[in-house]
Amino acid sequence: MNETTLVIGGHKVPVVTRQAIVVGTGSAGYCAAERLYDLGVKDVALVADHINGGTSRNAGSDKQTYYKLTLSGGDPDSVREMAQTLFEGGAVDGDTALVEAAVSAQGFLHLCELGVPFPRNKYGEYIGYKTDHDPRRRATSVGPYTSKAMVEHLQASVESKGIPTYDRCRVVDILTAEKDGKRRVIGLLVLRTDVEEGSDESRFLVFRTPNIVYATGGPAGIYGNRVYPNGQWGASGAAYRAGVDGKNLTEWQFGLASTNPKWNVSGTYMQVLPRFVSTAQDGSDEREFLTEAIPDYGRQLSLIFLKGYQWPFDIRKARDGSSLIDLLVYRETVLRGRKVYLDFRSNPMQSELDASKFDKEAYDYLEQAGALTGTPIERLRHMNEPAYQFYLEKNPGVDLKKEMLRIDLCAQHNNGGLVIDPWWRSNVEGLFPAGEADGVHGVYRPGGSALNAGQVAATRAATYISARRADTPVLDDYEFAAAAEARVKETFDLLDSATARAEQSGVENVHDYMKNVQDLMSAKAGPVRQKDEVEAAFRQVGQWLDEYETTVSAKIGSRRSVDRIFLVRDILTTAYVYLGAMAEYAEHAGNASRGSVLYTNPDGDLPVKGYGDDANTPLDMEDIFRFKLDGGAFNGEVQETSFRQDGEGKAAGSVNCSWRPVHQIPEDDDFFENVWRSYRETGNID
Repeated sequence: MNETTLVIGGHKVPVVTRQAIVVGTGSAGYCAAERLYDLGVKDVALVADHINGGTSRNAGSDKQTYYKLTLSGGDPDSVREMAQTLFEGGAVDGDTALVEAAVSAQGFLHLCELGVPFPRNKYGEYIGYKTDHDPRRRATSVGPYTSKAMVEHLQASVESKGIPTYDRCRVVDILTAEKDGKRRVIGLLVLRTDVEEGSDESRFLVFRTPNIVYATGGPAGIYGNRVYPNGQWGASGAAYRAGVDGKNLTEWQFGLASTNPKWNVSGTYMQVLPRFVSTAQDGSDEREFLTEAIPDYGRQLSLIFLKGYQWPFDIRKARDGSSLIDLLVYRETVLRGRKVYLDFRSNPMQSELDASKFDKEAYDYLEQAGALTGTPIERLRHMNEPAYQFYLEKNPGVDLKKEMLRIDLCAQHNNGGLVIDPWWRSNVEGLFPAGEADGVHGVYRPGGSALNAGQVAATRAATYISARRADTPVLDDYEFAAAAEARVKETFDLLDSATARAEQSGVENVHDYMKNVQDLMSAKAGPVRQKDEVEAAFRQVGQWLDEYETTVSAKIGSRRSVDRIFLVRDILTTAYVYLGAMAEYAEHAGNASRGSVLYTNPDGDLPVKGYGDDANTPLDMEDIFRFKLDGGAFNGEVQETSFRQDGEGKAAGSVNCSWRPVHQIPEDDDFFENVWRSYRETGNID
């Protein structure tokens, strides 16, 4: 370990030198640190905004899924079949899909060896089930908190190795330098949020390193309606400021979730057929609003049932399928300004359940579960008692026997992210995005594939660093100070001026400012988007970024707000880049809808009634819900997005998008003698 102090811009700043830094203490981050250590890169440290925060540790569902190669039964499967499934999600690169499939068993079995209790039958098979977008039975689970179990076991392994963690360190900037026309990582600047006001300790800490595994999670902070746990913000803005490009940024996954506590209402919560209710903001005027568009009893309840395992909003199911429910919730909350609830206390539409009206799929499932009678709460406790207990145990607790559960259509996962190659290298040398921060997914992905992708990303990045970058020299004090001075001094100056304004101002509205950005994103860049409104939002956020130093950082009046000025900048930057990508996509695709997003198209069609003689009759819905499917027209392309600052003191810069063909799945390379020879010579590492 090498800790020194440098004077940059007249400020003393402690510098910690490490061969590799892992940012993030979720399942991908801990895995990367552990893998690096085991592969010989022992000079590694973890950096966390909040060690107990984040999505991996605090999020889940009624049965949180881990997706991997089939390891049980007689169903045929192979690495290439799994790669093909991932590739068919659309806008997915075949080489990274092949790596995800090939390394999935290694990552999964490693977790098993660490003690994550994935279920096995008495013969030792790791049993599986089908999840969404899954043709096999590749999914498995340890229950609602699969990712939490992963984090806890990975953390225990990391701590047993003595790998240090620097907690309460918020990313401010990734420090880079140019060499031979190539931008490369030289370090990381963080704000120490645990340093007391008036302390002699520096508010800042610099890590000097040539290698950063960037496992900061998805950019949850840009949306107001989100199911991400509180405190999960992401730090993608710092990566874009450093010149890292984005990939498939338009592709988000949205789904129905409770708002307090934040939790996906998938699986059993839908399959027990709760009543969907909306009210005015004051709680009056209670309505079963689904009946307005879906008056047929059997059809409405069958669609509610299907939401259990067709949980993410899917535009292909919005015309006459289960995702129509998502649009009706959106209409109630966004267009009509009402609150929406699930009511488990009584049955939808009528007091007694009439299962004879259900579709066969719903009837057979509930009959097998012994749940064709009673109320939703009785069915829930019969089928999945832990799902009921979960809400009782949360803070605040919700007793589904006695009260309704407020829900909304929320951002749940970003399928896009920072660019990566098959070794999880970004376009900035030495930076390796991992987990939800990277852009490995496309339009669709099998449920649970994100947990697998994070373990694969960590393994690949660590393998490459240990083989090719373990001896990469760090800059000496003089070189480092010269290369980092401009960016670090800019940060010091911003904090100093913001602190001075905080002392003169009694106004604290940084959080209001953040809320404005988040509300704008949810309203204009959520599951329903209109091209002109996305473009207007892009211009608005660009204006806010340009005015950042004089407007945003001036609107602080407390220590807590000073701590968050860099978080506000990161969220603004990220939202700006994402809005630029969304606006360009709408232009490129001609407002064609795909994935988990409806792009309003005046020439498109409305959802239809979907049953009986009126099956193709359009529903009486607002024109905002007119859409045309892209039909997979752009599945063979990847949108990449770059952000470059324009200088002259302006924070907002240019956002530029380009399209390229997806990388195809590589041809078989399985002649043993050739592979073995090259493995002996190079480890088969590019």
